[in-house]
Amino acid sequence: MENLTELYCLMDDFCKDFEPKMHEILLNNGSKRRRRSTQLPLAEMMTLVVLFHQLRFSQFKVFYLYYVRLYLRKEFPNLPSYSRCVELLPRSALALTALFVSIKGKCTGLSVADSTPIAVCDNLRIRRHKVFYGIAERGKTSTGWFFGFKLHVIINHLGEILSFRFTPGNTDDRKPL
Repeated sequence: MENLTELYCLMDDFCKDFEPKMHEILLNNGSKRRRRSTQLPLAEMMTLVVLFHQLRFSQFKVFYLYYVRLYLRKEFPNLPSYSRCVELLPRSALALTALFVSIKGKCTGLSVADSTPIAVCDNLRIRRHKVFYGIAERGKTSTGWFFGFKLHVIINHLGEILSFRFTPGNTDDRKPL
């Protein structure tokens, strides 16, 4: 598990700098709030999120219950229950975004832009779909119609991500550029 160790070290080094700065700039309403540490530190949570996507599991529950809890118990000795882990997941969103900004590639003069559709439901269920009502839109690609979003990505010639943007499905691919 050398790659897992490298991934965790990257996350841990980043969190040592990021967490104090994040707590300084967070807005509060004047009341004192405790900042208790959790069983699963932010660096470990970020490591699990990235590992989930690297291993291409389709469901986080399957990944957590049948891979992490069975095979990575030694690497993550203080794993909480699945439901508690799901409660802790949103804590890692801001940190992962900041990590992406800090490690994204540099423009080398040669860039490639592309987009891909992210369908949120089947075309037959568009009228009943309520989760992304008013945000997702119907769009068309070379392979047909879909309802959802588009992910626009710009990479350099080394394959490093320079920038990305989510737009509604009906956005012209040239507009975000």
